[in-house]
Amino acid sequence: MKYYKLILSILITIFVLFLEPLLSIFIDHENNVISFIISYSHILVTLSFSWLLIEFIRILKTLFLFRFDIDKEDNLKSRKIHTQVNILEKVIFFVIILFAFATILLSFENIRKIGIGLLASAGLAGIIIGLSAQKVVGALLAGIQIAITQPFRIDDAVLVENEWGWIEEINLTYVVIRLWDKRRLILPSTYFLEKPFQNWTRKSAEIIGSIFLYTDYTIPINVLRDELTRLLNSTNLWDKKVNVLQVTDSKPTSIELRILVSAKNSPIAWDLRVYIREKMIEFIQKNYPESLPKTRVTVKN
Repeated sequence: MKYYKLILSILITIFVLFLEPLLSIFIDHENNVISFIISYSHILVTLSFSWLLIEFIRILKTLFLFRFDIDKEDNLKSRKIHTQVNILEKVIFFVIILFAFATILLSFENIRKIGIGLLASAGLAGIIIGLSAQKVVGALLAGIQIAITQPFRIDDAVLVENEWGWIEEINLTYVVIRLWDKRRLILPSTYFLEKPFQNWTRKSAEIIGSIFLYTDYTIPINVLRDELTRLLNSTNLWDKKVNVLQVTDSKPTSIELRILVSAKNSPIAWDLRVYIREKMIEFIQKNYPESLPKTRVTVKN
């Protein structure tokens, strides 16, 4: 059942609201257990109402994001909305939980007295609390800043710490990156504000992939270009936009060939790169084995 948590939280909240009046009417207050429940029933009300708010916000988020599908090809706007809404949801949850926690603590007389005492020495306490909470507050502010400025979005293709992957989760204090081999790279939000990283799908889901090949100087470049075009036209992985083969470097024993191809999104681009690399190597092995990288040795008498 899709909304069972919301329904359950509503029922529990209603039950807790009527719990104290019912106990007051039907049960003798001399019972210690019942007296304890009545005395602290406001805590149950706070907890149940907080849970109700959280579940209600989750349902609203689900219904709102239903219109924005991030699985379609042109999903830039959808990913932007998903990123902002997810961060906003986490900020609201944090505020609700913090408010509920503070309300429960302040309901105890002893804790209220301690709070008054702390206010008297607020200068020293503020310094101590500020120093201890500096990193936490910094991480929270970094998460909010990422949501507003959006250097990346949900499902963006990124290169971080020499690892290629996709943004899977953006939380208030950390970001989860799904790597190409299914591992998860978890980094604090502050990392992305302090260190450089590559975002390959910042403006569009379309992506250009590169393949590097190393061959002998005798390889016929134009023949390779023709073969690359034939391979691209034979696969539906290519979006028919970018098709480039260039000699980008020359070394004493080989030349460097760079192939650029384009695809609709990063997962397809990965498959296309692998396909082209395999087929081009196979073509060279079969038709120009003498043009594979080799080391030449000259022997003089």
